[in-house]
Amino acid sequence: MKNFLRTRFFDSCSANRKSKTCPEPCRRIQNRKWAGIFAIVVALTVCGARAEAQQAAKIPRLGLLTVGSSTSFSTRIDGFRQRLRELGYIEGRNIVIEYRYAEGKEDRLPDLAAELVRLKVDVIVVGGGNATLAAKKATRTIPIVMAVASDPVGSGLVASLARPGANITGSTLINPDLSGKRLELLKEVVPGVTHVAVLVYRENPAAILILKETETAAQLLGLQLQILELRGSDELENAFGLLRKGRSNAIDVLSSAFFAAQRNKIVELAAKTRLPAVYDNNLFVEAGGLMSYGADIDDLYRRAAVFVDKILKGTKPAELPVEQPMKFEFIVNLKAAKAIGLTIPPNVLVRADRVIK
Repeated sequence: MKNFLRTRFFDSCSANRKSKTCPEPCRRIQNRKWAGIFAIVVALTVCGARAEAQQAAKIPRLGLLTVGSSTSFSTRIDGFRQRLRELGYIEGRNIVIEYRYAEGKEDRLPDLAAELVRLKVDVIVVGGGNATLAAKKATRTIPIVMAVASDPVGSGLVASLARPGANITGSTLINPDLSGKRLELLKEVVPGVTHVAVLVYRENPAAILILKETETAAQLLGLQLQILELRGSDELENAFGLLRKGRSNAIDVLSSAFFAAQRNKIVELAAKTRLPAVYDNNLFVEAGGLMSYGADIDDLYRRAAVFVDKILKGTKPAELPVEQPMKFEFIVNLKAAKAIGLTIPPNVLVRADRVIK
């Protein structure tokens, strides 16, 4: 009987379809049918939206490791972040940066690098050779971008500049002409200079190469060098004490991320000697030093953001050649010159990219 009624019911519905007068039970069934379809569509839409939200939530995470402090390297980091924004990465929105500063204590670098690895960052950006070494020992898989490194090939960080290999790429400070040009500037600024005290940070992986280049340049310029080797900040006072006892009439502070982190103390000690000093980057001059000549390191940090962008888009570090600096700057601090009774020759001042008055 039930089957008969169901057949008659649907027959009646079919017969009345043209007149659009479907019996009430039929309309209820059709409504339930469309409601079910609608529910499925809504469920699929919600699932798709959730999947997209989950995918969007997986934003890149960078690690930034340097021997300095947040304040001592603020201009470098600001330039790096600015270039990231220009490339479409807004910190806190579609990219996260984990900052790790050694505060001038290089023995902290290995632990800080290991911490970034545990956080599973997508890329580690490093400043300085020892920071790069610490990152390299901590991971062989996470891409590492050198914002600056003096001699990555000689230090064993990369196989070659053209084909770095493994998981490291970035920029190098290496340029044989820089050491010679800094000594040339000292000869122009200090008439009759014959002896130059050279501060070397021996823990810098590139220290031997940089010192060798400086010694070669000194021979060509007829200068005698007083080599002062340091292995920590506690040796700075003693080094400048030896400098005063020597015959040096000028100072050359060789490139090192460690020296950059200790620049305020170094500039203060140099001022007490009343001897003209030349440095490898602008941070020293902005801290009160006399003059600097070297690669534009702020520009290298901006370049590091470009490396990060390429890696996040799928390029392997081994496929990105290590770049040499393309921009150089010569900066003079006239306040520092006046403090030690030194007059900078006009022909030297005219070549300066920036003069601090």
